[in-house]
Amino acid sequence: MEESARPLRLRRRVRRRAQRGLRRAALWTLRPLLRRRRVPPPGDRLRVRVLLQNAHGTGGTIRTVLNLCGHLARDHDVEIVSVLKRSRRPFFPVPAGATLTYADDGFAPKGRAARVLARLPSLLTPADEASFRHMSLWTDVCLLRCALPPAAPPDVLIGTRPSLNLLAAELAPAGTATIGQDHMHLGAYQPALRRQILRSYRRLTVVSTLTEAACAEYEAALAGSGARVVCIPNAAPALPDRPSRRAGKVVLAAGRLVHTKGFDLLIRAYAPIAADHPDWTLRVFGGGPRRDRLQALIDELGLGGRVELHPRTRHLYAEMERASVYALSSRREGMPMVVIEAMGMGLAVVAFDCPVGPAEMIGHGRDGLLVPAGDVDAMTGALRRVIADRGLRDRLGEAALRSVRSHHLDRIGPRWSLLISELVPAAPAPERPRRPGGQTPLSSPRT
Repeated sequence: MEESARPLRLRRRVRRRAQRGLRRAALWTLRPLLRRRRVPPPGDRLRVRVLLQNAHGTGGTIRTVLNLCGHLARDHDVEIVSVLKRSRRPFFPVPAGATLTYADDGFAPKGRAARVLARLPSLLTPADEASFRHMSLWTDVCLLRCALPPAAPPDVLIGTRPSLNLLAAELAPAGTATIGQDHMHLGAYQPALRRQILRSYRRLTVVSTLTEAACAEYEAALAGSGARVVCIPNAAPALPDRPSRRAGKVVLAAGRLVHTKGFDLLIRAYAPIAADHPDWTLRVFGGGPRRDRLQALIDELGLGGRVELHPRTRHLYAEMERASVYALSSRREGMPMVVIEAMGMGLAVVAFDCPVGPAEMIGHGRDGLLVPAGDVDAMTGALRRVIADRGLRDRLGEAALRSVRSHHLDRIGPRWSLLISELVPAAPAPERPRRPGGQTPLSSPRT
């Protein structure tokens, strides 16, 4: 088995090296053409363009970026460029005041040339980036046309994942301020991608992280470059006025059903609890490629009726209102938006202390419980504590309601507004015409 796998791994390695070489050649060709373009002086409202991989998706990154765009649109002309459109309807509402543009619209008719390019691999997206399999040479063409159009370059260009941050760093016009948001942390990426990040992020104006730990990591890695590194955490979206009363005997979890989210660990941790507390239920909401594996694990452990897999839902707050405990079982995270939301709904949160976000969101024993990353037995013990002790649940949940205030948009949004104003000062107001003698009229003369 091992011998037969070696040629496959070798072919993959060769393909990735070839793609890296082609990508370098493409950037070498494009950079002189794109970076020397002249950016018009800023007007009264700055032109802010935000790049999202899929604005119709369901992840926490999408939710928090849309939330931020709604705030920025109060003072700036905000355009969200969605690289892909693969569903007709957005999962989260598009914020008022912002415009949404699709680069590669999967529902738009394609000509022959577009169909040919769509069968060729992307040259702009690194092969080691998770989005590479969704990209093509046609997507590259569409993205350049929408993100960096020659006639309308933005004052500020914000990327929201490594591939889009690299695009901003390497191809944005010299007069555009570029911000690369990292919603994970540097150590979360594969070595080849991490090397590309460290080479190119030095060209960004700002690298924005969600946690102080990630910020320190980037400050050390980019020391001596011109890139400024800042930490601005995620902002909580508007939450219902009625938090959970923590009366429902439900442990809730939600997210993409992928290896990183660790739902297999959570199910194993819950198995001993199901026997001792048969009136409690673990409910997991989400969609993804590991659904069948997780269901098989539930069946194998005899947890049918005690552990439930549900599809992703647009009504997660209603499910939080019916729950008492939220469990985060991720193997790694950035700053999980869903934990902020669970705390804002007054749930008692139990989380693995995985790299890098939970410890900066949860004060252990004060407004939640942290257990060592990946320690299934410790997760079992912490969940057992909050399930058995109603007083502990209430104390943690009430403290979480107070703690989450620091993540409200009215506190986080102004930090982004200040950052952008520092990067691109607004144009001065035009001078009023002066009367002879040097006096400026206070109002128009009467006729």
